[in-house]
Amino acid sequence: MSLQVEKLEKNMAKLTIEVSAEELEKALQTAYNKQKSKISIPGFRKGKVPRQMIEKMYGAEIFYDDAANALIPKAYSDAYDECELEIASQPKIDIVQIEKGKPFIFTAEVAVKPEVTLGEYKGLKVDKVSNRVTQKEIEAKLQEEAEKNARTITVEDRPVQDGDEVILDFEGFVDGEAFEGGKGENYPLTIGSGSFIPGFEEQLVGVNSGEEKEVKVTFPEDYHAEDLKGKEAVFKCMIHEIKAKELPEIDDEFAAEVSEFDTLDEYKADIKAKIKEQKESEGKTKQENQAVEQAVANATMEIPDAMIDTQARQMLDDFARRMQQQGLTMEQYCQFTGQTTDKMLEDLKPQAVNRIQTRLVLEAIAKAENIEISDEKLDEEINKMAEMYKMEADKLKEYMGEDEKKQMKEDMAVQEAVTFLVENAVTE
Repeated sequence: MSLQVEKLEKNMAKLTIEVSAEELEKALQTAYNKQKSKISIPGFRKGKVPRQMIEKMYGAEIFYDDAANALIPKAYSDAYDECELEIASQPKIDIVQIEKGKPFIFTAEVAVKPEVTLGEYKGLKVDKVSNRVTQKEIEAKLQEEAEKNARTITVEDRPVQDGDEVILDFEGFVDGEAFEGGKGENYPLTIGSGSFIPGFEEQLVGVNSGEEKEVKVTFPEDYHAEDLKGKEAVFKCMIHEIKAKELPEIDDEFAAEVSEFDTLDEYKADIKAKIKEQKESEGKTKQENQAVEQAVANATMEIPDAMIDTQARQMLDDFARRMQQQGLTMEQYCQFTGQTTDKMLEDLKPQAVNRIQTRLVLEAIAKAENIEISDEKLDEEINKMAEMYKMEADKLKEYMGEDEKKQMKEDMAVQEAVTFLVENAVTE
């Protein structure tokens, strides 16, 4: 194999790859062996037709496609390793020459990782992190936990209130005529949930159990049923039962039931610590995002379209895998949502650009600041992974190839670059 590299505009490159005539001949013979059982010529048994005869009748090019498809992956892989370019896209392949007795020549047009010119990345302004926890926040968390542990009781001594659950019959009428889908029996409805037409639930407030109530509403203009859009309707309702939440007393007994603590004070202290930890984590993430966003905005680079296309495709493939894990194919997803993969790819491009820019800038900062990951640090990270996956660290290392370890080091360096940005930022 021989290779020529031509640098193109906008961080693109063209690899011209030549495979010897001998290698092409081997691939043609393999293609013949693969196809011969499918070719019939009068006078010959199936699978016994000589290659020369097939080529005479159908032309030598009958085997070209299979031969090319067999040669291109390895030849391109060898060229990828040899060219020493930082290729950042899938190749666009064009066949230049394929002819029996001659070298096989094809080109691969690829995007090359662009150079980044860094702007200001030290002294960036980020928000100050506040981990102050108020009594109100602690009480809200306690109330939330109490709501989770509430029991439902039937209410008989008062009318419906906001937040109650009612069991009701209803039937809807438009212009005096009942309409399809407007009837329900023993239907559970939580008042204030907003699950019914706007204005419906509010009109049930004040109604007692066993009472009837006419509810007058107007269907929204964007209602899903075309014949009901904007129409006035009357619902005849009967309240069968009113249910309310009974919250537990928030005391030591409550704390012991819902937590690992014996007293309410201990439980409150734990809630405070967790809220504080959450605020610190969220604040740190916010600072990181602010610093990275500014560093990217201050940098300049020219990203080739092919690189963006490749990134968008990877993101779509990741999405497809997540859908598959939920038992849904991309075809089904597109049917349900009315989307197309082409439209989804186009919609993903701005996000793809942001991801590429962010990665390139952080890599450039890591390089500029000589941020390198030692073998010891890598081992520490692998040990953490092993602990998470309940594996022996040595076993995990065995499964990891050198390329995977190199990628881990690069990812860790990028994360340290983020930390560097925040450490060298100015809080305000």
